[in-house]
Amino acid sequence: MAVGLHSNNRKRRNGPLVSAMRRILVALSLLVLPTASIASDLLVGGASVIDGDTIEIHGTRIRLHGIDAPESAQLCQRPDGVSWRCGQQAALALQDYIGRRTVACVKRDTDRYGRIIGRCSVGGVDLNAWMVESGWAVAYRGYATDYVNEEQRARAARVGIWSGAFVMPWDWRRGQRLRVVQESAVKNCPIKGNISQRGERIYHVPGGRYYDRTRVNESKGERWFCTEAEAQAAGWRRSPQ
Repeated sequence: MAVGLHSNNRKRRNGPLVSAMRRILVALSLLVLPTASIASDLLVGGASVIDGDTIEIHGTRIRLHGIDAPESAQLCQRPDGVSWRCGQQAALALQDYIGRRTVACVKRDTDRYGRIIGRCSVGGVDLNAWMVESGWAVAYRGYATDYVNEEQRARAARVGIWSGAFVMPWDWRRGQRLRVVQESAVKNCPIKGNISQRGERIYHVPGGRYYDRTRVNESKGERWFCTEAEAQAAGWRRSPQ
């Protein structure tokens, strides 16, 4: 009987301690689970550049969210008609900017190829935005509009691929290529003055959405311009895209 009383007393003394330990374990689990979830969406480390919009950290491929860079084999064209490897240069620009610094990427999604879609930064700078504003990538409007303002600034400044003519990366992947420029364009007069079916006089600058598909038919009164000021003085207005 004495043994039974001793056992019951011990259980009563240990009861509050056990309950307290259980509460602590539950609290710790609530703290640990969200932290693990956040960690699984964050990749940090040295980065290898695959191309202008894809990097690799610790063996994991990360596609930069909201942007699209020229493909590695893609060619762009300077105003003088000379072709250059803009896809290769985009990748080199990204590699040079990152250097040996640590890159941090936050996962946004996963694409159909199993790559992580992420927003990445280095030294506190948004890499995705830097690539677009530097003219090495465009805003991937088909999936996001996060970097449209950066694209507009790059286009206005005519930096990177906006310095001449190019095919949008998504069109290039579908097989579209730059056509050989006409002799007038080679002579530093690359602006295309087009007359629409409604008689509107619209000019297209290199890099514009419709530039590559626009044809200049001089027999219809269409013409080439060397500067935008020249086109505007002749009564043409700039294409909004």
